[in-house]
Amino acid sequence: MTDAHDSVSELAERIGDAVIGQDQVVQRLILGLLANGNILLEGLPGLAKTRAVKTLAREMAVAFSRIQFTPDLLPADITGSEVLYSDGGTEAFRFEPGPLFGNIVLADEINRAPAKVQSALLEAMEERQITVSGKSHKMPDLFMVMATQNPVEQEGTYPLPEAQLDRFLLHVFVGYASPEQEAEIVRLVRGETAGGGGDTPPPIAPDVIFRARREIDAVRVDAAVERYLVDLVFATRQPQPFGEDLAGWIQVGASPRGSIGLDRTARAHAWLAGRDYVTPEDVREVVPDVLRHRLILSYEATAEGITPDHVLAEVMRRVAVA
Repeated sequence: MTDAHDSVSELAERIGDAVIGQDQVVQRLILGLLANGNILLEGLPGLAKTRAVKTLAREMAVAFSRIQFTPDLLPADITGSEVLYSDGGTEAFRFEPGPLFGNIVLADEINRAPAKVQSALLEAMEERQITVSGKSHKMPDLFMVMATQNPVEQEGTYPLPEAQLDRFLLHVFVGYASPEQEAEIVRLVRGETAGGGGDTPPPIAPDVIFRARREIDAVRVDAAVERYLVDLVFATRQPQPFGEDLAGWIQVGASPRGSIGLDRTARAHAWLAGRDYVTPEDVREVVPDVLRHRLILSYEATAEGITPDHVLAEVMRRVAVA
C-alpha cells in the first residue's frame, strides 16, 4: 500500500470514530473527495449529516465553510462582492470573497435557497469559478461542495432543478443507526460533553488527496467493465429491451455525466480496496449513489411507490457483463 492509501484509510477511520453507525456515508464522503466530486446528503434531521462533513474538514488541514441556506439568501451572501475602498483619497473596488471560497463547503439545507443562489452555487460546482461584476474568480485547487437536504419538510423550500442535481457526483441517503450503535452515540456525546478525549492527532495534509487522485487516475478499467458501466446507463435511457415494466417506470434516463461519474467513482472504490483495476462489483457498489438522482421516473411509477433505487436494482439484475 502507498503512503497516500494509508493516510486516506486513517482519515476514514477517524471520521468513523466520530460518526457512529454511518460507515457507508463515511465511505461515500471519502469517495467523493477522491473522485473530486460534489455530494448531496439527504436524510432526516439529527442523523449526523453536518457532523460527518465537519469531522472530515476537521481531520484535514483545509479551510472549511458552512453556509446555512435560507429563503432570503442572496447570491452575494455566498460568493462575495465588490466592495468600495478608499485609500489616501483614491477609491477603488476590491473583491471580497464570500464563504463559498473554502476547500470543503457545507451547504446546509440547500433546498431552502432560491433559484438565483442555487445558480451561483451551480457555477462554482461545475466550472470551479464564480463570476462577480463580469470578473471570474477561481475556486481553490481542493474544492468540494457537500450539500444537505431534509426530505420531509417541503414548506419554504425550492426543489433543486434536474440540471443542478446532475452536477452532484453522489446522492447519498443517510439512515438511522441500529439500537446498539445509537447507545454508542449517546456514550460518545456524553464523553464529549464531559471533556473526554486524549491527544488529537495532526490533520491529514491536502497533498495526500492530490497524490491519491494521481494514483486513482492510473487505475485500470478493462474494456468489458467499461462497456458494462456504459450499458447500465444506456439501460436507463432505452429500457424497452430489458422489460416493459422498466420502460413504463423511467421517463428520463441518466445523462453522460452518469457514465463519467460511474467511471470516476468505481476507480476510487477499487483504489480504496487496494486494487489497481476495476471489477464489475466496484461498479455495482456505487451505481445507486451515482445514478439515483439522475433518473426522472414516470407518474405511474411514482403512484405505485416505485423508487429510483428499485429501478436501478432491476437494471443491475437485467444488464449482464459483456
